[in-house]
Amino acid sequence: MIALDTNVIVRFLVRDHEVQAEAARKRLKQAEVRRERLKIPLLVVLEVIWVLESAYDKSRSEILDALRQMKQMTVLEFESGEVIEGLLTDGPNHKADLSDILIAHTAEASGCERCITFDKQAAKLPFFMLLG
Repeated sequence: MIALDTNVIVRFLVRDHEVQAEAARKRLKQAEVRRERLKIPLLVVLEVIWVLESAYDKSRSEILDALRQMKQMTVLEFESGEVIEGLLTDGPNHKADLSDILIAHTAEASGCERCITFDKQAAKLPFFMLLG
């Protein structure tokens, strides 16, 4: 299996560099023809969220919609699909950063009971516990 890096996904989504966006689209189409699955690691999802928020000023709903659409693409396979489902479910319902919601679901899926933080906004999520 082959993984996709953040920059490939961002180019595919925002199409701000036409040559790279077209190369990404063609590679996804090639994977479809070959019946190949391309993996999206959780760290890449975290980076995609951060890049779309900070560099492209995308809204929370735009980011969640993009992830939902990608999840429906048969050529893409997210690492820890249940974690992504949790993000897509909780993302619209909590004011915490999407990255914090992803961290909570990732930690929980790995067997953690809680996450200790200094982040007061993240601590509003049930999984986080404020330190100090």
